[in-house]
Amino acid sequence: MEEPELVFEPLPSGDLRRFLVDKVDSHNIARTGDAEWSPVGFFLRTRQGEWVGGLTGMVWGRWLHVQLLWVAPSFRGQGQGSRLLRGAEDFALEQGAVAATLETFSFQAPFFYLARGYEVFGTLDDYPPGHHKFFLRKQLHH
Repeated sequence: MEEPELVFEPLPSGDLRRFLVDKVDSHNIARTGDAEWSPVGFFLRTRQGEWVGGLTGMVWGRWLHVQLLWVAPSFRGQGQGSRLLRGAEDFALEQGAVAATLETFSFQAPFFYLARGYEVFGTLDDYPPGHHKFFLRKQLHH
């Protein structure tokens, strides 16, 4: 068998990314038997059409995984992040999720998540140097 070429592709095309996602998803489904998943996307838009926040993630394996959450600085401290997170958690519950997980850094918003019932279950110290990466989870309830 021929040795495949190792190709450095730091910004893969949508098709190449989809290829990789499809292969990983197929493996996960084959190993778990769980093919049910739902993408999650909630966004904040002003009346003028400006995007000022959003949350993306997915529900799979009866868990919500929050991948990204961001709110524009001028809208922070007004409950907008909570609205996004609540929307995702409510949607996840409707999809049958029992828990949620996410990752955040010490320079991002760990206290935001802790105040909303998340707990740290793992930490990578000095990542990046001088900071910490936290892994959090939360049981979801109606």
